[in-house]
Amino acid sequence: MEEGAGNSIVVGVDGSQASLAALRWAAAQARSTHVEVVAVHAWERAGAGFAPYAPAPVLPTTAEQRAEAALVLAGAVRTVFGPDPGGAVRQVVLEGPPARVLLEQASGALLLALGRGIGVQRDLPALGAVGRACVRAAAVPVVTVPYTPPTAPLKSVRTSPAPRRRAA
Repeated sequence: MEEGAGNSIVVGVDGSQASLAALRWAAAQARSTHVEVVAVHAWERAGAGFAPYAPAPVLPTTAEQRAEAALVLAGAVRTVFGPDPGGAVRQVVLEGPPARVLLEQASGALLLALGRGIGVQRDLPALGAVGRACVRAAAVPVVTVPYTPPTAPLKSVRTSPAPRRRAA
């Protein structure tokens, strides 16, 4: 690690299982390198998807959207770090396009960690649009952490002993 290479690992958190995997990875990495974890959740105002004639009460207010974004991040942090994360992680909730927000927050960091799911073709790791934009434009290393869904335990197949043949 270079001198002054950064003292934080920035993690994009959207509440998905893949982002939780990235947050877990970042927590372990931060412990071993003695750096801070910065969990970042970016949100954008709702409304573009609503019809212009939709009644105003249908649209959540900006404050409601911001509060929901904070709940998403707090839930993810609680899932990974437990009910009292202490100083193990700094939580940042910002309004804006996720790729832009993550790249700005990662500027000067040690690295940017993002989760990735499983692709639909041949179980290839899937990196979404935000991840691809971050990989293309980041000024710091980007680590993509795979999320592999747990597999169901194999059921024990009980076989009965082969029937004995009677002597003729």
